[in-house]
Amino acid sequence: MLIFCGCARKSDNRTVIKFSAWGSQSEISVLRPLIDEFEKENPDIHVEFLHIPQNYFQKIHLLFASKLAPDVVFMNNFYSQKYIKAGLLEDLTPYFSQEIVQNVFFDKAREASSYKGRLYVVPRDVSQMVVYYNKDIFKKHGIPYPKDGWTRAEFLKTAQKLSGNGVWGVGFEREAVFWLPFVFSDGGNILGQNEPELDVAAKKAIQFYADLPNKFAVAPKKSDSASLTMAQMFLQKRLGMIISGRWLVPKFRSDADFDWDIVTVPSGAKGSISNVDSSGYAVSAASNHKSEAVKLIKYLNSAESVAKLTECGLIVPARRDIAYSGAFLDPQKRPKNAKAYLKAAETGKPTPVNENYQKITDKLNLLLEPVFSGQERF
Repeated sequence: MLIFCGCARKSDNRTVIKFSAWGSQSEISVLRPLIDEFEKENPDIHVEFLHIPQNYFQKIHLLFASKLAPDVVFMNNFYSQKYIKAGLLEDLTPYFSQEIVQNVFFDKAREASSYKGRLYVVPRDVSQMVVYYNKDIFKKHGIPYPKDGWTRAEFLKTAQKLSGNGVWGVGFEREAVFWLPFVFSDGGNILGQNEPELDVAAKKAIQFYADLPNKFAVAPKKSDSASLTMAQMFLQKRLGMIISGRWLVPKFRSDADFDWDIVTVPSGAKGSISNVDSSGYAVSAASNHKSEAVKLIKYLNSAESVAKLTECGLIVPARRDIAYSGAFLDPQKRPKNAKAYLKAAETGKPTPVNENYQKITDKLNLLLEPVFSGQERF
């Protein structure tokens, strides 16, 4: 479903630019007023906002193929290389001072948004994995709270202590984004040019992760979780810990009736290294209104605009100045250890992607299914 917001009237003489994005209603409720404010400050520009909450990239692909691409396209690093190599995205390097770009954004966010040293996506947020934990369950069992820098052995021991009486120590998700921290923390690699290429370190790390439900019995199997998500099980107090990203914070803040916090992912042979991804704003190479599109991007990515999006709790801002400000590190709001996100952003590793990434991960999912099910071992 595409939702067009604020379509221009025929009698309107303003320049019309189209802007597409996905996002929850809480995110869009912040974004729409920002667009209104931009239009007030730029009365010669009208923004047609295309909210695409589901199947975003399938629909964006069709718009590009039909030569109807929006002028400004919200984009993430998983898909950007495909569009860049097809010549569909504008090289934004000339539009932005490189000194500012290098000083404002997290290095890993800028790296994830660039291709061959050229900036194609202006990063809005940076995503990384952390461990959420139920402080009440820890306290009930007399288990010390985990601390940043903890080891994988300490992580497993903690999960074992938490498990029992209908509670599992940690959640288990099969998508790569959730287990890549184990691979990266051991220095492993998974990506070839056209096929999955798992090195020895990656196989060892993935096997440890697969052993959580199958060997150690500290994580739920499919039959244990049924149709519930790991986030739902965490809110039901059936999981002591869960590995996930910042996007869960608004839900946990509103629905959790227990105390909770976060900690960095456990360290492997190479340290605590989360996968780091980024989303941001790109411009269609075919746009007839590139200067107006860039003006919108600069407005939406200003310190003031990013601070407003940050305060809703949904994102870790890619702007370091906002990430290290009270807008993000609010001591009155959970998680108390919000700096763990920033540590992960500073020390993590951008997910290696290429134009074949989606096909490769589909093959990887098939390859790992028997391993995650406990039917095979590496």
